[in-house]
Order: sequence, then structure tokens, then C-alpha cells
Amino acid sequence: MSNRTFPYQIHISSQGKLLVEADRFDIPRHQITFLFGESGIGKSIISKAIYGLLDPQELDVVVNGIPYEAYLKTRHVVDMQADGFFVFQEPSSHLNPLMKLQDQLREGTLAQARTEPDILSQLWETTRGTGIKELLRVYPQPHRPSGGEKQRFLLAMAFKKIELYIIHASPSEQTMFVFDEPTGSLDNETRNLFLAFLFNQFRRRPFTTLLITHDYSMISEVFKFHTDLVDSIVFKELTLKKNRLQLNEFSPESYLKWIKTNQDTPSSHKARKSRRSPKDILLRLESGISVFGRRLILSRYARSKNASPLIIRRHQIVYLNAPSGVGKTTLAKLIMGLMRGQNFDMHLGEIHLTDATPTQFWQQLWGRKMGMVFQHADEALNLNARVKDIFAGLPYPEHITSDYVHRKLEEHFPLEVDYSFLNRPIKYLSGGQKQRLNLLRTLSLDTELLILDEPLNGLDFVSIKKMIDLLLTKQEEGKGILLISHNEEIFDSLGTADRVYLRAEGE
Repeated sequence: MSNRTFPYQIHISSQGKLLVEADRFDIPRHQITFLFGESGIGKSIISKAIYGLLDPQELDVVVNGIPYEAYLKTRHVVDMQADGFFVFQEPSSHLNPLMKLQDQLREGTLAQARTEPDILSQLWETTRGTGIKELLRVYPQPHRPSGGEKQRFLLAMAFKKIELYIIHASPSEQTMFVFDEPTGSLDNETRNLFLAFLFNQFRRRPFTTLLITHDYSMISEVFKFHTDLVDSIVFKELTLKKNRLQLNEFSPESYLKWIKTNQDTPSSHKARKSRRSPKDILLRLESGISVFGRRLILSRYARSKNASPLIIRRHQIVYLNAPSGVGKTTLAKLIMGLMRGQNFDMHLGEIHLTDATPTQFWQQLWGRKMGMVFQHADEALNLNARVKDIFAGLPYPEHITSDYVHRKLEEHFPLEVDYSFLNRPIKYLSGGQKQRLNLLRTLSLDTELLILDEPLNGLDFVSIKKMIDLLLTKQEEGKGILLISHNEEIFDSLGTADRVYLRAEGE
């Protein structure tokens, strides 16, 4: 391997079927690499292959021409696993439900790191309510602690390993730290704490880091507050072209310029705010719905104790703001009638809906008066159907022709739409492809109200820009949009979103 990079050639197949192939996947030594790209394209499986985490009995893997069983025995992998750390996208796949979190934090070599209290206080700076000491005594279960808390415990383990690397007299040159979507369950404030802590440790002693993320707004955080590290940070994007993966340089300036252009472009929505009329109200939802033993309280201002209804008007985007785990998705499903809660009181135009409204009545509204883009595309799509069938079963006023499907897909799947793509089962698509289908399926309906739960989830930068343009078009057409997203910077830059804050009271 070269002195400056870890170069990899990766080939992964299963039962003779090619899953992932990358001719050139380079990770610079002693630098931080941000890796972007649509979900499901292969970022995670490649990083796990490099780190020696795949099962050679289940997959046929070749790394740099070396069969995987032999690759796992190389000094490169042995040292990397011994001295580095891999933060999994889903923390539950790493945490042991039979061990208290405090014991897992001190397991093996982690016990040698003496900075645990400092690390935990850094990562929990914004936490309110449950104390760290109480959480340390918990056996991790699916719903306890929360996803964000589990994520922070896994990050704490990684930072303990980084501390050992920093204080080591002669650390292994093979050491690498991989963070696979480390902030997916964190709010932006906690994400920024994580980045600041990571960068501060890197300043003490540079270490090789691969950080896989869909959060392009991290670029702004780097260029606003950590400019001294710009020369030590690499931005790359993994793309799929003609069934081959390519690792390309990603220009951070392209993202920053796009954000600035959005901020500097006047919005016609701003002029509408002064002309609002009661006739423009599409939805009014009263605060105080009770669900899962908690009351969901809505307010117009952050940290306000005064409850106020959620109101969405024509031409309006409302951004629902709350920390992870408070109940944003739950509220969206309550509005759609997919979940039931007590004290539910909502007006959809002239239609009055309560917790006593029959399910059959709600079903008449789906796809006609309101539509929802689910956070996870797998919830909304029939994975056994083919791409050409994505509009099947939706309440369109007219018959959907093959030409219509082809035309709509071509708008959002450039260079991909041909006969084979139209007939491909949805379950074999990448996460980004599924998400584009998920968005297209709902946005193609002519509903007055749109609820979008993490609509940019898993999209690459090109697709993000296209979807933003599509949402703004819907807004200009007079649609009302309720938006749930971690991508605050992107939507804030548009200057079109009103904010409503959500908090939960009770157990």
C-alpha cells in the first residue's frame, strides 16, 4: 500500500450474482474522508468488506485480488480491528442486549481509556431529562434507550479507542476509524457536537477516518467552524454508472454555492404571508393529542410553554421541529389516520375529523385530499412489484398509461429508464432509487395537502436538487406541505418554511 492512501479493489458476489464491484476505492491516510452517495449503492458493504466484517461463508469477497479468508488474516485487517473502531449505521447491531451499557463501554481494551466521563459529557451536552448515570445501568433493548442515545454510546466507544490511539507512543499505521451514518438518529445540535469532538481529537493527532453520510450540511459546518482542517478533509461521492461503482471527488463548493443561491433568491412565498386568509387554511390540528401515554404539544416558538394549533395554508410549507424520538412521525401518521390517539381534533378544509372518525372515512381521503411520503421507502412500496407498477392502486382520476409512467420516471431517473429498468423488481433497487420512487408515487397525486417525512433520505446531491425544485413547484401550485426532515439547512436556505415546534409531556 502507498504511504498516502489505502487503495482497495473490491469484488463482492453471492451465489454467482455480482453485488458490488469497485475498481478503485482509495482512503487517504491520516485524513478525514466524507463519503456521500445515495443509500443502498454499496457504501456500507464496501466499508465492512475493507474492515473485515463480512462473513466469507455467506458472500464471495475478493479484496485487492486476495480471497477474503486470506485477507482477514493480513496484518492490515488484524491491526485495523485491534486498534480502530467501526461505528455501525444501526447501533443495535453492535450493542449487546445482555450487558449493561456501562459494562460495554469498558469492555476489553476500552477499559484502558480513562476519559469516559469527559467523552460522555461532550456527547450529552444537549440532553434534557434522563441522566447519563441512569442510562449506564440500562440493558439495551429495541425501544430503550432511544435510537439517538444508543448512537451516542457507540460513538463514545469509538472516541475511547481514538483516545488510546492518540496517547499510544507508536500507533499502528493500519489503524482506521469508520463512522457509518453516525448522526442519522441525532438532531443537528448533537451532530455538531460530535463533529467538533471528532475534529478536536484529530487536531491532537491525525488518524485515518472514513465518515459515511447523506448529510451534505456537514460541509457547511466544516467551512464555518473548522477551516483550519479543510486541507485534511477529503469529500468524495460514490456513484453507480452502467452497473459499476465509481468513487469521485465531490466539490464542497458546489453544495455551498447552491445553498447561497437559494438564500439569495427571492421567494414569492414571502410576499404571500401578509395576504393570508382563513379560506386558505387546508389543515388545522389542535394541540394535546394523547398517544402512547404522552401528550403531544404543539407551539409556534421554540421552548414556548403556550400550546397552539398546527395550521397549514395553501402555498405554505410548515417545518415540524423536534428532537429525534419526540414523535414527529407519530404526529404525521395521526394526521393521516394511520394511528389513533385520544383528544384528536382536526379540520381538513371543511371536514372535521376526531378520534371517533371511522377508518373507512379516512381511507376516502388518502390520495385524494392528502398524501404522505413515508420516511422509509420500504413502508410505502410493494417490494415484489416492478418499477412500471408503482402507480398501481393509487386513486388517479384517469387510467395510467405506460407512456405516462415512462415519462414520469425519465424526469427523475436520467440514463436509467429502459425496458429492463421498468421491469426490475423494486426490492432489487438501491435505497436512493426506492426513495425517488417513493417521492414520485405521492407527489404525482394532485392532493391539496402533502406530508413529507424525511423526503431527502438516501438521495444523492443531484436528486436532492431535483426534489427541492419539485417541492417548490408544488408550493407554487397552492399545495400545503408538512415537512419533517433533519436537513434543516437545506430547507432554511429556501426561506419558505414556517416552523412549528413539537414536544411530548408525560411518561
